[in-house]
Amino acid sequence: MKIENALTGTQGVVRQHMVNVLVITNDNQIIDHASLNRIAQPDVKWSWIDFEAPDEEEAKLLHDFFHFHPLSIEDCFQYLQRPKLDHYDDYDFLVLQSINPASLEAEEIDLFLAPKFAVSFHLAPSPQIGVIRQRLCQQSALAKGPRYLAYIVMDVIVDEYFPLIYGLEDRLSQIETITGTEFINALYQIRDHLLSLRRTVVPMRELIYKIMNTDHLPVPKEEKMHFKDIDDHLVKISEMIESNREITADMRDSYISLNSFRLNTIMKTLTIIASIFIPLTFIVGVYGMNFDYMPELRMHSGYFITLIVMGLIAVGMMIGFWIKGWFE
Repeated sequence: MKIENALTGTQGVVRQHMVNVLVITNDNQIIDHASLNRIAQPDVKWSWIDFEAPDEEEAKLLHDFFHFHPLSIEDCFQYLQRPKLDHYDDYDFLVLQSINPASLEAEEIDLFLAPKFAVSFHLAPSPQIGVIRQRLCQQSALAKGPRYLAYIVMDVIVDEYFPLIYGLEDRLSQIETITGTEFINALYQIRDHLLSLRRTVVPMRELIYKIMNTDHLPVPKEEKMHFKDIDDHLVKISEMIESNREITADMRDSYISLNSFRLNTIMKTLTIIASIFIPLTFIVGVYGMNFDYMPELRMHSGYFITLIVMGLIAVGMMIGFWIKGWFE
């Protein structure tokens, strides 16, 4: 069965959406939603094939049609590979990570870069692909080929990190008005999101560095400036992440210190009360033993004298604690 027949069967409309082929001809004309066989025509300058949430039959095209290495195909189906760059005989394989703005969870986008075509593969629908398609359709971008597509993909992915960071900063300023356990729960949730972003940003920086310095993927000087711009953005994002993590750490330490201060105040108050009642309890305990021959037991004014002595002891101890500054 031919490839185009496999893509235009009984469920052709859905499958054509799943595997979208964009062809750029030698005169920089765009042919969208083309068939896979179209990419091999002599008038094609280069092409972009996007696999969006493909089914099993469509996924087989990576091997049956493009003949990609089994290891790179396997990486496409491994959940959240670390961002990386692998070199094969006739193509380069990149693993990128975008961030879902709703859940703030990482999502993987894989790129196969060959001299005359680029293949993007993602198991979940990616909102970045529509943005990338719009940028790619600019005439200035059409002439630069698959490697420039890789730059556009990474640039769009990295630029969308910024709203997520700004959103976390806004949440961080809002939780300052929250008290109690809700505050510490919200704070730790933000710290978790920042840590998740850090786990994505740091490998992406390593990937950009490798792209700019590898001999297997020669990047012209002009294009290096584009990747350097992405690297600058990642540096800024990394600094924002670390800065916000430090802020959350300071807020956490302040919360713990404040709770410790309140606990110490409560304990100090209870200690003062207990200290005052210790001698009073001793006196009451001694005269509560009910022996027949205890001194002062049968004095007519003994009860009142004992109360007065106990009161003087309590007042004296409170004055002593006040002099020592225990009530401050």
